[in-house]
Parts: sequence; C-alpha cells; structure tokens
Amino acid sequence: MITATNNSKPKELIQSGNYVARCYSMIHIGTVTETILGEPKRQNKIRITWELPTELRVFDEAKGKQPMVISKEFTLSMHEKANLRKDLESWRGKAFTDQQAQSFDVAKLLGVPCMLNVIHRQTKQGTDYAAISSISALPKGFECPAQVNPTFEWNYEDKWDEITMELFPDFIKDKIKASEEYRKMKSPINDLTEHEETATETFPNDDLPF
Repeated sequence: MITATNNSKPKELIQSGNYVARCYSMIHIGTVTETILGEPKRQNKIRITWELPTELRVFDEAKGKQPMVISKEFTLSMHEKANLRKDLESWRGKAFTDQQAQSFDVAKLLGVPCMLNVIHRQTKQGTDYAAISSISALPKGFECPAQVNPTFEWNYEDKWDEITMELFPDFIKDKIKASEEYRKMKSPINDLTEHEETATETFPNDDLPF
C-alpha cells in the first residue's frame, strides 16, 4: 500500500470583528473582463492589502510572529457610486470634492492606518472566508502599532517587475496575465484599448490622512 496524506494545516480564518489595520501592499491587476450577473464587464482592478498588527501569528519559525493580513479588490474608479470611492470617503471621514475625485493617486493609502470590519462569507462551494465589510478612520484615542511588513507596490508604470510578479499567488498572477495592460506590455504592437488612467494630479494637503 502506498498512502498519500495531506498534512498541511488549514488556514486560520481571521475572526469576524473590528481591527486596527495598516495598508501596506497594492497591486494593480489591470483591466480584465469578468462576468457579473450574467453580463461581461470590463473593469480596471486593483488589489489592496492590510496587515492586522494586533493579530500576530507564527507562519514561519525563522521569521517569528507576523501580522495576519487581509485583502480587498476594487475597480479602479472614483465614480460617486464606486466602492473604492465609498470606502475611501469612510476611511478619511470626509467626502471627495468633484475636482479631487477626477484624479486620485491611490498609492497615498500605503502606510495609512484605519479600522477594518471583518465578516465571514461563503464561496459557492461552501467554504468560509474572511472579507472586509467596511473601512473607517481610527477612532479617537486609538493608535496603530508600527508597520511590520515592508511597503509594497506593483504597477505597470514605474513598479513593473515580472520576476516579482511570478512570486504572486497563482490566482493573482493569472488575472494579471489576462489583463489588457499585461498583454499590451508583452505585445506592444497589439491594438488594445487603453485602460483608464490613474491619478497624477495632486491637491493641497489638509488634516486628513490622504
């Protein structure tokens, strides 16, 4: 008899509740077509990741305790009904003006603390997973511990690195490789539709975190 076993430990779910968090990673997936409510939708996607510095676990003995992390994908849009804009306005505690919403550099979020509300949802296969329900500013009197994970940004302009991309989880890597931006970068002669531009214009600083 030759018996194969699975000795891997099940991944620990982040428990539902509110957490102090800090944004540390941002990956521009690019423009992909997804089926939503039975209809194909072309959307420019970004994946933002936060660390939970109060939820430390040992994932690698050599590294010691590290924070649990959680991510959320957004359509890269500042339309008034877009989830990204809604979450950012809740995070900063103030609505964007029409002028600000025309062009916003989402990389400003890197290193910024917040409060995340985490809930549990189920996949179609019945598997539970942790998801971000809402993002808000830290309540007065709360402090976020110092950042543990190094700040990370990957995009198609000044942070392109295919070697690093190959280290991403397969589901992220596969989505990137299916994007219009990736295919155009690998085959620049292709006549692909340009993705919507991200923000470059800056605005006067105020007391808000971004």
